[in-house]
Formats: sequence, structure tokens, C-alpha cells
Amino acid sequence: MVKTRLAQSLPVEAVTELYCCLLDDTMALARSLGTVEVVIMCPASDVDELNRLARGAVAVVAQKGEGLAAGLTSVFARFAAPARQGVIAFNSDSPHLPAAVLRSAFEALTDHDVVIGPTNDGGYYLVGAKAAHPTLFYGDGMGTESALEALLARARELQLSVGFTEPFYDIDEQGDLARLAAELRLAPARAPRTAVWLKQWGRTVAQLPTGTDGP
Repeated sequence: MVKTRLAQSLPVEAVTELYCCLLDDTMALARSLGTVEVVIMCPASDVDELNRLARGAVAVVAQKGEGLAAGLTSVFARFAAPARQGVIAFNSDSPHLPAAVLRSAFEALTDHDVVIGPTNDGGYYLVGAKAAHPTLFYGDGMGTESALEALLARARELQLSVGFTEPFYDIDEQGDLARLAAELRLAPARAPRTAVWLKQWGRTVAQLPTGTDGP
């Protein structure tokens, strides 16, 4: 059920282990900020499994409803609404994201209602807010090439000011994984568990086509 596009080129067992490595390193990245509370939000049906994978490192909370839009809506309703505190939601497979990007996202909320981290494929890897906006993610086409455009359109409708972090890439397709492998060969400490997995599957990953889009 995870990384289905990569499962077209790699054994399902390998892709599942990759996801666990990405999740582990992403949790470590979030916790490295030190002054923030880190929580995993997921569908209620996945809470037990995510608790097992998190091994007590972070709390796991069930979202209301199904799908990514419901998950994001739940994040801000639960954590931003009560105290109008800054909340940053980002995906579970971004161990390569510089910690400075997460810090800049929190800083952007000082002057903006919403902050967005765009991806090179028309989506976004991060979104933050300091209040709940229940309709912000409705019909945003998440998981499509128009996700970012739809989110920005909805923000304009709600008259929300938007700040941005730098464009980045997430790990969805073969080229993304090949690119990550090249980066972690030079700096494995950025995502140590994922780097170990990539060593085990290095020959296969090296044969995957590498994308050529943006930073």
C-alpha cells in the first residue's frame, strides 16, 4: 500500500522496507528541531501499525475521515486551532529535506497565514498554518500535478496570505529515488537508515532513470 509507483520496479518487500527507513529518518529530521512537538497523523486504521513503526519516538494520532485532504484538515483542526500556534505538516518520506527548510517554514508563519513548500512536479511537500481553515484542502487534487495550483486558488478564495519555502522533491518515482541515492552517497548522515537501504539495493537503484527537474 506504500510507494506503489516504486513497486513497479522493485520487490514489494524492498519498497516496504524503504518506506520504514524513510519514515524513521524523517522522524529524526523533525525531532532534530528540538523545540517542536512531533506527531504522526494517519487514518485510524493505521494507528497501531504506525505506533509499532514509531517505537514510542513520537505520538501517533488518528485523523478524522479518509484521504490526504482529511488528514491535513485534521492536523490543523487539532493542533493549530486551540492556541493559534504555528503547525507545519509535511510528508513521511522527506529525510533529505534540510532542517533549515522546516525552520524557515515556521518563520514564514510570522508574516503569513499559510506557508507552502512546492515540489517540482506541481504538488507540495509541506504546508503550514497557525489556524484551522476547514475548507482549505477541499477538492485540492492532492496527488496530482495540479495540487499546488488548486491549493493556491483555495487560499486566494479564503483571502489567506501565502509564504513559500524553497522548491524541493519528494520520493515518489524511480528518478526521485535515484537522485536521493546519489545525494546520500555523498552525505549518508542526512538519512542514515535510508542510506543503508540504498547500499543494499544500490545496483538496482543505480539502473533507475534519474529525473532532470529542478533542485
